[in-house]
Amino acid sequence: MLCSKMEGALNSQINAEYYSSYLYLSMAAYFDSINLLGMANWMRVQAQEEMVHVMKFFDFVAERSGRVTLTSIDGPPTDWASPVAAFEAALTHERHISSLINKLVDLALAESDHATNNFLQWFVAEQVEEEATADGIVQQLRLVKDAPGGLFLLDRELSQRTFVPPAATP
Repeated sequence: MLCSKMEGALNSQINAEYYSSYLYLSMAAYFDSINLLGMANWMRVQAQEEMVHVMKFFDFVAERSGRVTLTSIDGPPTDWASPVAAFEAALTHERHISSLINKLVDLALAESDHATNNFLQWFVAEQVEEEATADGIVQQLRLVKDAPGGLFLLDRELSQRTFVPPAATP
């Protein structure tokens, strides 16, 4: 069973994960509007991944006899100065989510909630991957700078990303 403090923190994280999905959909719309459809695709897939995260938290709270309480989601930005600015914002956001996950781990340890700590370790590893992926794209965008050919090649590469639901955990 979850203590009320942990339940509240996990509910806050559910909201943060919903916001993440909303943010990436907004970024997809931005990329659609400037005809970088591969980058739009990448962001749509990212939005789907964030919804998987939402449901992992949602299901975990329910499994621990907690109560999921959904709250309103803030509206995300809708425009960025450039593709690199959008991906820099995505990287900054992933770093923020990592800090939230780390605070949840700290709380789980402080509360001696070993089940929640164990659950959160998947997210700790996931955030390492999320940050590395976003950072890699930012670095590539910075390398191509104002070279349209490089931008279009990267856009084509990002169009190949597909959503793959995570394997069920035993």
